[in-house]
Amino acid sequence: MVEVKATKATHDTTTVLSWYRRMYEIRAFEEHIQKLFSKGEVRGTTHLATGQEAVAIGTAEALRPGDKVLCTYRGHHHCLARGMSPERAFAEILGRATGVCGGKGGSMHLTDVTKGLYGSYAIVGAHLPIAVGMAWASKIRNEQDVTVVFFGDGTTTIGAFHEAVNMAAVWSLPVLFICENNRYSEYTPIDKVCPVPRAAADRAPAYGLDGIVVDGNDIVAVRDAVAAAADRARSGGGPAIIEAETYRHGGHSRADPAKYRPQEEVDAWLARDPLAAAERTLLAAGVDTAAARAEVDASLNAAVRAALAAPEPDLAAMYTDVFAPEGAR
Repeated sequence: MVEVKATKATHDTTTVLSWYRRMYEIRAFEEHIQKLFSKGEVRGTTHLATGQEAVAIGTAEALRPGDKVLCTYRGHHHCLARGMSPERAFAEILGRATGVCGGKGGSMHLTDVTKGLYGSYAIVGAHLPIAVGMAWASKIRNEQDVTVVFFGDGTTTIGAFHEAVNMAAVWSLPVLFICENNRYSEYTPIDKVCPVPRAAADRAPAYGLDGIVVDGNDIVAVRDAVAAAADRARSGGGPAIIEAETYRHGGHSRADPAKYRPQEEVDAWLARDPLAAAERTLLAAGVDTAAARAEVDASLNAAVRAALAAPEPDLAAMYTDVFAPEGAR
């Protein structure tokens, strides 16, 4: 077990302000989604990641442009951190033709290969074997890319997790398995369904790997842990399992008020909110964050208006980008 403690390193205020701005954009983006969902503008459901922004930004800071990322249905934060256009993401979630998937994927299937984003997957654990296949392709092509696959703590009880990690370890593939342990497997506390304290990291030794545990609310700790694992994977050192301990402030989905969670637990994690922590650091250094928030708010407001004004997909689009006996069109 390798445990990455909370970092004490200081960074210049320009860097911290950049991180704050990016986390604030994710937080504000998801607040817009919540409002749009409440107004009936979003069909289906959404799964927000409020409180988990540091994992997304910390990982994005450690990756190279050519690296590949796959995530779950709770993937807004990963996609924005990787550079997805907020306007096209809004449009996709609103079912508009200008969305990243033409408005046919929605909140749970955000994809943009131009940003190295190879899909959000609604089936728990289904994307881990796909990530292994992508890493295998990188290896046989002698590329220097790594594949990062995000998943929740509940995924570690799915067979595909164990199959994927086993194959990646046997073939020494450049893939990083990053578990966002937000304490709940949908509505169930993870310790009620998992026999080990660290759902992902404690299982790593069974596959000959070190389990890496990192404070998921500490951007620097996440960045350093991912960068070290990525460097090792690029040099042929094989896969890594990183368990980022974090917390989602809301329930499993927008239909879940999460009343089953102890209030003292919620309060303790709210006190460790990564966005608020970054703001406190900046204010202590004399940096006012209001201008950054105003800039982001103006940009996102414009993006929402543009997305809402965009047309819905043409009916003929229903038959494109799909597999069929006569082939896809």
